[in-house]
Formats: sequence, C-alpha cells, structure tokens
Amino acid sequence: MDKIYKNKHELWLKVLFSSFAVKNTSIKDKLYDFSQILFRHLKWISSRNKILNIEYNYDKSNIDIQKKSNFEFFNFLIDEITKTSSLYQKEELFDRIKHDENYIVFYLQNLLKDTNNDQPIEAFNKKRIYENKVLSKSSTDALTLFLFEETYKEYELIMVYSYMQNYTKSINEYAIYQDLVDESLFHLKSFGNMLAKMGILSIPRVITESIYKVTNINKFINDGIKEEEAAKEECMKLASMVDDIELSKFFEFINFQENYHIELMKKLL
Repeated sequence: MDKIYKNKHELWLKVLFSSFAVKNTSIKDKLYDFSQILFRHLKWISSRNKILNIEYNYDKSNIDIQKKSNFEFFNFLIDEITKTSSLYQKEELFDRIKHDENYIVFYLQNLLKDTNNDQPIEAFNKKRIYENKVLSKSSTDALTLFLFEETYKEYELIMVYSYMQNYTKSINEYAIYQDLVDESLFHLKSFGNMLAKMGILSIPRVITESIYKVTNINKFINDGIKEEEAAKEECMKLASMVDDIELSKFFEFINFQENYHIELMKKLL
C-alpha cells in the first residue's frame, strides 16, 4: 500500500503539471479534469488506509516532467499510468481506479493518432516572459519568486488539509477542509499555468511529515492563519510592483480570496 500510495501521488502530480505544460486548450482542460479524478482516487485510498490503520505519507521521488512536445508528454503519461496500474490489488476500489485510468490511456492513445495534436512544449524554456506583457526586470523577478513560493504553498495546503480532513471526526470540520482544498486547487491551477507561460514550470518539493502529521491542531490553525495573512501581504505587494493592470487585478482577486480563507480557519478554531 505504501508503494501504491506513493506512485498514485506522483501520478496525480504528473498529470496535473502536464495539464499546465500543454498549450492546446481542449487537451489542457481534459488533462486537468483527469488530474481531478486522480486526486479523488488519492482521497479514497487515504480513507481506505485510515480504516485499515495503515499510515501513509507524502514522500515522493524527484519527478522529471521536462518534455519537448505534446506527444512526448502523452507517451510519458501512458507509461506512468500503466506502471501504476500494475500495482493495484483486486478489489472494488482498485477496479474503479483501473477503469478510470484505462480510459485516460485510451484518450491519450487517440491523441497520438493525429499529428495535429502534437505541439512543442514551451513550459520549460526559462524565458520568463508572461504572454505579451512587457514587464520590468524587478516586476519579472518579483512575479517569478511569488509564483514559485505560492505554487509550493498551495500544493502543501492541499495535502495538509486533505490529511486533516481524512482524520477529523467532525462533519463541520470536514466541510471546511473541503472548501480550503478546493480553493487551493484553483490557486495551484492558476499559478501552475502562469509558471508554464513563463517557461519555469516545475513540480514542488517534498512536504515533510512534521507539517501534516499535526499534534496540536489549534497551533496548526493559528499558524495557518498567519501564513494566509503573509500571503495576502505578498499578493498586495506584487499587485503594486507588477506594472500591468491585468496582473495587478488578478493578484488583488487572489488577495480577497485569502481573506475568506482566514475566516474559514477561524471557524475551525
């Protein structure tokens, strides 16, 4: 089960970040939808582990997703899904998971039949140019640092809140954690796509066990509130530094969402 969980966690990240890397809108959306299905699989496996008193963790390998073309990505994902599927046990949960993944493989294999679906990947070219924006070096540096830090933060929050959600006995807490996970998934998607457009996409580092295996929940929530307040400050600082109205408005939008995250966490207290 340790190996299944680790591989499944990595597979979710591989499909999720491939959705950021691919430029074709319809394929991008489909891959993101598939990543959401894989994330639900991970949630179900977590729940199963809890019932069976099997401890799990968020350890993962270093994942190389730097591909040069869509087709290279599609073949990579087919191989990774096939390898992970071979680990599954014979039971209803894994039958469901395997059928989902069989369809994803079918979809990817169909894409490979049409060369029009191939396209160069620009998500790793390190150009640090965001679409058609003409940003100053200081704005570009501030945006780069913010996106790297916030991408990790949102990934970390998704996994920590998921862990807390799995072990809570309160329906109210469960619902609040779900809201926080959903919000962080949206932020991660937004920042991941921005990293890809700037050519600096990468998968976040490993989350250490001490972060999500919480012993003092009140301290954890209070620390989370402070982290959200710090993120708000960074958002507003970036909104004022980035000399582009569209980007500034986007970061103000994220800032106000962080306000409500703080209110949700106060409800947890």
